[in-house]
Amino acid sequence: MKTILTTAAVLMAATTAMADGHSSMTPMVKAMDQDVSNGVVSAEMITAGENGWMVVHRTDAAMKPGPVVGYAPLRAGENHDVAALLQEDVASGDMLMLMIHSEAGGVTPGVFEYTLGATEDGPIKPDGKLVMATITAK
Repeated sequence: MKTILTTAAVLMAATTAMADGHSSMTPMVKAMDQDVSNGVVSAEMITAGENGWMVVHRTDAAMKPGPVVGYAPLRAGENHDVAALLQEDVASGDMLMLMIHSEAGGVTPGVFEYTLGATEDGPIKPDGKLVMATITAK
């Protein structure tokens, strides 16, 4: 009987979490190293708590976000196959950081307004940590 009660409790908790909607989703970025010679970089899946942006930053071994080289809009919830057009050439071996940015703080909704270090459409930081994945261009 104890096992049945535990299973029922787990199912009830999972159902409750799904019923809460997007606010209970943990933001995350899932992406792999990829060929970007076609001028596009993509994430397999991004989970966002609100509408926002997948922003592509240059980076290196120091893992500090650098200049923005592309971006794509995100909807609240799960986003699959999110593709961003690269705005400059990215060479094989270059490292890119695919990061979730908010839509908050900008002047015009639906327009990406972030510049490096700005607060408009800036990165989200749950628990003080950036939500991102780093890939290497092939």
